[in-house]
Amino acid sequence: MTKTEAQSSTARTTSAQRTSAGAAGRAPRARRAALAVAAAVLAGLAVPATADAATGRDPGDADPAPARYTHQTLNWQPCARQPALDCATMTAPRDWHHPGVGADLTIAVSRHRATDPAKRRGTLLMAAGGPGGTGLLRPADLAAGAPAVGAAYDIVGFDQRGVGESTRAVCQTPEEFKEFLAGDYRDQSPAAIDRVIANARKLAAGCQERSGDLIPYLTTEQTAHDIDLFRGLLGERKLSYYGPSYASMIGAYYGTLFPHRVERMVLDSNIGFDGTWETFELGQPMSFQRRFDEDFVPWLAARDATYHWGSTPEQVQAHWEQRRAALHDSPIVEGSVTIGPNQLDSLAMSAIYRASGFPALARILATVDDWQGADPAVRAAAAKAFNSYLSPEFLADYFAVTCNDTPWTRDLDTWIERGAENTARRPLAGARTLAFSAVCAAWPVAPAPRVKVTGAHLPTTLMLNSVHDPATYYEAALGAHRALRGSRLVTVTGNGDHGQYPTSNTCVNGVVERYLLEDTAPDRDLTCPSPQAG
Repeated sequence: MTKTEAQSSTARTTSAQRTSAGAAGRAPRARRAALAVAAAVLAGLAVPATADAATGRDPGDADPAPARYTHQTLNWQPCARQPALDCATMTAPRDWHHPGVGADLTIAVSRHRATDPAKRRGTLLMAAGGPGGTGLLRPADLAAGAPAVGAAYDIVGFDQRGVGESTRAVCQTPEEFKEFLAGDYRDQSPAAIDRVIANARKLAAGCQERSGDLIPYLTTEQTAHDIDLFRGLLGERKLSYYGPSYASMIGAYYGTLFPHRVERMVLDSNIGFDGTWETFELGQPMSFQRRFDEDFVPWLAARDATYHWGSTPEQVQAHWEQRRAALHDSPIVEGSVTIGPNQLDSLAMSAIYRASGFPALARILATVDDWQGADPAVRAAAAKAFNSYLSPEFLADYFAVTCNDTPWTRDLDTWIERGAENTARRPLAGARTLAFSAVCAAWPVAPAPRVKVTGAHLPTTLMLNSVHDPATYYEAALGAHRALRGSRLVTVTGNGDHGQYPTSNTCVNGVVERYLLEDTAPDRDLTCPSPQAG
C-alpha cells in the first residue's frame, strides 16, 4: 500500500491520534457492553441458571428457544464431499439473546452413525479449532482414527456460525488479504508500522462493511447455544463432547452454560479459556519460538546430510536468518503466490504444529534455498504449501470471535511497544503481534457477554495437553485446568504436538477410551510419556 503525504508523521504520532479518537468512542461502547452483559444475565444465558423446582428443568433450560427453532426437522442426506457422513442444515437465530430479531442463520451439521448399534453409548459431538476452522467433515476422521469410539457413538459435527457451509462472514477480498500479509512484520520503521496499522484497520472496517449485521454474533457463547439446539434436534437429553484446540473453549463454554446437558467431555490442546483472548495470544510468541528453537531446529541440525541447512542449531538458526533476509530483499514469485518473510514465518508456524510436519518443512526450506534449480513440480508443491496456512475466510471468523469474545486493549502505542518487544525476543510469531492485535484494537463491536468457566455441576472433564504445544501452550492449559474445577489433566511429555487424540500414543488413547467407553475417569492428574521422547 502506497503511503501518502498525510502519513508522513511518525508511527507514534499517528497512533496517538488514533488512540485519542478511539477514546471518545469508548464510553458508548462500554455502555453497550454493560447493557449486553446485563441483558444476558437477566435472560439466564450468560451464567448457568439454577434448576427450576416447579418444572424440573435443568440449568440451561430456564429460557428455552422458541418453538420454530426447536421443532424443526433435520433432513439427513449423504454429504456431497464425504459419503461416509450424513449432512443436514438447521436454522438458528442470529442472536440467541433476541431470537427472531434479524435474519436467521443456517448451520451445516453432519453425523456418522455408530457402527455397532448394540454397543451404542450415545452421541459424541465434536467442534473445530481456529477460530475459523471447519468441522463438518471431521466426524469421519475421528471415526476412522478411533474405531472403538466410532462403533459406540454417533459422532456429529458442524460448521460453526461464520465458516464453511454455514452462514459465513466476509471481511476481505483475496487482494486485500495478500496486502494484509505482505511485507515484513519485523520491520519497525515508522512507514512499515503505519502500513501495518492501516491494513489492520482496513480489515476491521471490511468486516463491518461486508458482514456488519452478522459479525457481532460470531462468538463462542452464541456457538454454545447452537450446540444445544443441535442436541435437542438430535433427540438427545445429553451429549458427550470432544474438542481440540479452540474447540476446547467452545466445550468449556457449553459446559458452563448447559452443565446438565454434558455426559462426558474431552478437551484436547487447550485454549486459555479462563482469561481473555488478549492474554492468551500474548503467550503464543513464547510457545511458537520454544517449539521452533527447542524441537525443530535441533531436529533439522541432526539431518544436515539430507537437508544441508547446518549441522548445529546455531548454524541452522543463522541459515534461517540469512534466507529470511534474502526473501525480505527479493521475495519469490511463483504464479499467483508471493513468498516473502511473513510467508516463511507462517509456513514454519503451520508445520511445527506436529512433528510429522518437520520433514515437509525441511524439504520446502531446501527448495527455497535453490528455487530456480528445483524441479517445477517441487516448486509448485512448495508454493501451494506457502498459500495454505491462512485464508481470508479463516481470518474473517478468527478475528470476529477473538475480537468479540473478550475485551482488548485499544491503545495503539501499547501494541507498537509490545510488537517491537516480541519481534526482538520471539520473532517467529512475535513479529505479527502488532498486525493481529491492531485489528481487535480497531474492532467496531462491543465484547460479548463474558462466560466465566468454573466447572460447576459438570461431570469430570478430561483435558489433554503436550508440554511444547506451540499454539495452545501448556502454561495456558494449566490455568484452564485450574479454572475447570474437577477436571483431570493428562500431560504429554517429550512431545510438542498440537492435538493428542487419537494418535500412536497408547497411554493417551487408553485414558481417553476408558473414559468414553467405560465411564472411567482418572482419579487424579497424570502424565503420559510420548513415544517420540528421545
